[in-house]
Amino acid sequence: MTLRNINVLSLSRRSPRRRFVLISALCLVVLFRSHLRNILSANDTTNIAFKTFIEPLAAPVTIVRTQYPKETVVQQPAHYVGQQVHLNWEELEEEPEVFFKAEATESLPILDHRYQPNGLLAVNPKGQHPIYDLIERNEAAWQVKLQKASRNLHEAVIEYQRRYGREPPKGFDKWWQFVQEHNVQLPDEYDQIHRDLEGFWGVDPQDLQTVDLQAFQLRFELEKDIYTIGKLDIHDPITVLNTSDTSMPVAELVETGNNIIAMLKKFDVDQYIPPFRVMFSAYDNPVVPKNWEIWNEGVEHAKKGTTFPLSNSRTFTRGWRSSCDPQSPALTAPIDFSAPYPDNLRPSADPMAPINQRTFIHDHVAAMDPCQHPHLLRRHGQYVAHNEGPAGPNYLIPLISLSPSPLHMDITAAIPMNWIEDVYNPEWDARTDERLHWRGANTGVYHANFYQWDLTHRINMMRWAQLGWSSTLRILGLGAKRGERVGEGTVVHKTRWAPATLDIGFAGEPIACEKEDGTCDALADMFEWKKKVSVEEAGNYKYTLDMDGNAWSSRFKRLITTSSCIFKATVYPEWFTDRLQPWVHYVPVQMDLSDLWDSFAFFRGDLNGDHGHDDLSKKIGAQGRDWSLKYWREEDIVAYNFRLFLEYARLMSSDRESMSYHSH
Repeated sequence: MTLRNINVLSLSRRSPRRRFVLISALCLVVLFRSHLRNILSANDTTNIAFKTFIEPLAAPVTIVRTQYPKETVVQQPAHYVGQQVHLNWEELEEEPEVFFKAEATESLPILDHRYQPNGLLAVNPKGQHPIYDLIERNEAAWQVKLQKASRNLHEAVIEYQRRYGREPPKGFDKWWQFVQEHNVQLPDEYDQIHRDLEGFWGVDPQDLQTVDLQAFQLRFELEKDIYTIGKLDIHDPITVLNTSDTSMPVAELVETGNNIIAMLKKFDVDQYIPPFRVMFSAYDNPVVPKNWEIWNEGVEHAKKGTTFPLSNSRTFTRGWRSSCDPQSPALTAPIDFSAPYPDNLRPSADPMAPINQRTFIHDHVAAMDPCQHPHLLRRHGQYVAHNEGPAGPNYLIPLISLSPSPLHMDITAAIPMNWIEDVYNPEWDARTDERLHWRGANTGVYHANFYQWDLTHRINMMRWAQLGWSSTLRILGLGAKRGERVGEGTVVHKTRWAPATLDIGFAGEPIACEKEDGTCDALADMFEWKKKVSVEEAGNYKYTLDMDGNAWSSRFKRLITTSSCIFKATVYPEWFTDRLQPWVHYVPVQMDLSDLWDSFAFFRGDLNGDHGHDDLSKKIGAQGRDWSLKYWREEDIVAYNFRLFLEYARLMSSDRESMSYHSH
């Protein structure tokens, strides 16, 4: 007898005839098959399981009767092959049919998910739950990263040469000495500096010193809310060299720069940094859009060890997409920047999308790139606020800002803002609230009728959490164990899941909004506004969401130190991104939150807390805290900025060779 020869029967408690037929059949099996076992196995009247064996080639037939709070899941019998059927008997007006199903005795083959170059894993329903794979893959990658770390200056120089194809900067030995004395971990993981500066390496260093470019930089230094730090001589201290006109107090304008300078002086490393001059922006957001054509030419020349004359740069371009490769999805897929967010821009964001359209992040930096994910241009305030995008310059302008994005040429520094050493951290098992927690302000963009603020990321987060409760969700792999197929998902009602599993809300009242055009009132009416939560109250939650605000999330340091399992959504690579491992220290989440229900349900479980992975949640939370205490200290911030300024001083020198470190 094969699987296809087995008939699927049904049973209703309100059908005595059907019950009689079933009981009679079971009795016959008992009489004629001595190996029948486990006819009835139950703990109480709300959890009953019938099991019987049919033929050697067919596996047990299983009915599971389970009470879930107001949750009913009924699909076609074919969807349940290889799975248990969960039904809520208590909440149904009429008790449903329960499907007998036959399972193959041998487990079905587990197929692979697809790791895409855009940073996303495409789910294969015939694979095991992808989060098992992602955790295992990233734990292995983290161990490799630790084991391969350079142990002495010689190894560090060789690794630098291997990664970047050139010698380290002058002063690298002093930097290495600092790293060793202060136990700075992962001394090779500074690829973000390379990504930020590589385009400038393709520019003729003489061009960087020309009167025209110097005049241009000096002119840019006078732009509003720009200031410059540096030193004129090797023996000079690093100071603020220049400030521009600003509407804010000067102390506030230069606060970040002064904090960086103070840390360098605290550890007495500023003396080893050669003369340099670098501009800072006081804004939270990045400033200088990237002109892909010019930047790419610089990168290509840098790879070859050649340069090109900047005077041949192209004219101004316009729009976010001019920051992207012409062959990237952002250029090949049309986007209407004046229309509301189109449903077809990303069909997988539909909470009822088929499982084979679901994706998870496997490379967080790649997943942040709007060139590969053009829906981000219509889903994040960083981009929505400028519609199709601002004009890009025809120069390569070196400038440090707080939140560089993939579409900007701004340089990343290690920002000390909101740095803390430790924070309130209750034991995991003492945390009684298993809802996903977020509380904050409606930042991300100015809310007014002349902006499409309703498309932005924090508004989308609130819609995800608080609106659309009459809809249904398809949750991936509830109850799917390791080594089992994840299947086609479980359909649940948002009206029951959202209030029971989420505590996400704006705090206080609307800010950054236009009162005259009614936007503030619209915001107040649109969502439930909740009270603020203290640090002690926040410590009661096992799960916390971290979401970008006006720019990067400055609360991430505090959050990851709490041992909570952090779900992080961002479009901003940061100085520590290469030194932090997704799925080991935190759970990466896509900006449109299309994967958040699936990820959260995997860790938390269903409404009863069943089928979750509390042990993995606890592990990620503990590993995140451990990483924060060992890899995000003041010493680690100093190590990054020390190395950044060594690299920058060489880059801007007219004689880069003499500004390189030579060990022989």
